[in-house]
Amino acid sequence: MTRPSGSIKRTDQLRAFIGDPMAEVQGKEMPRLDAHAREFLARCPFLVLATVGGDGHVDVSPRGDPPGFVKVVDDTTLVLPDRKGNRRVDSMTNILESPHVGLILFLPGYDETVRIRGRAALTTDPGDLSGMAVNGKAPELGIKVEIDTVFYHCAKALKRSKLWAAESQGLAEGYPKFAQIVRDQYMHDAETGQIDEALQKAYRDDLY
Repeated sequence: MTRPSGSIKRTDQLRAFIGDPMAEVQGKEMPRLDAHAREFLARCPFLVLATVGGDGHVDVSPRGDPPGFVKVVDDTTLVLPDRKGNRRVDSMTNILESPHVGLILFLPGYDETVRIRGRAALTTDPGDLSGMAVNGKAPELGIKVEIDTVFYHCAKALKRSKLWAAESQGLAEGYPKFAQIVRDQYMHDAETGQIDEALQKAYRDDLY
């Protein structure tokens, strides 16, 4: 097949352009957690959750807590705690409309990531949420994920970005404070100092 120019609109065109997957990675997807993935989750303090709404729009949401915050019920079942937030509930609304989710989990200092695809549901079951309290406050709601596939993603993206490198920690220097961004974007009548004070209070007192 002639390689396309300009745009790619079909799967066969994409495959002709990119080529077939390397033999070494074709068998890496697993239908359940193994011992390595379980330990990764036990150490993981941060993940990104992708959901899709009934109208097809996609949302991506960061989730973070102390290491091991993802509860492993068994090798094919996870529970993510829902902590206090802004009540937009974008992810959970999407899950009610379409159960399909994707997760990418990060371990600071480790360049490979873990990717999980599955089907999610909302849970208020005390058994699902047990053992997930932080600072004495247990979640009242969680996202329960039935795993379809789990696999490790290679380190190239994190190595290219130097995400964990000390030199990358200075990239935020000189960037506007979040309070200034909030004022410029939608809270035009508020003072930046007032916004920042409210934000810092929320970060200090309302994480759990």
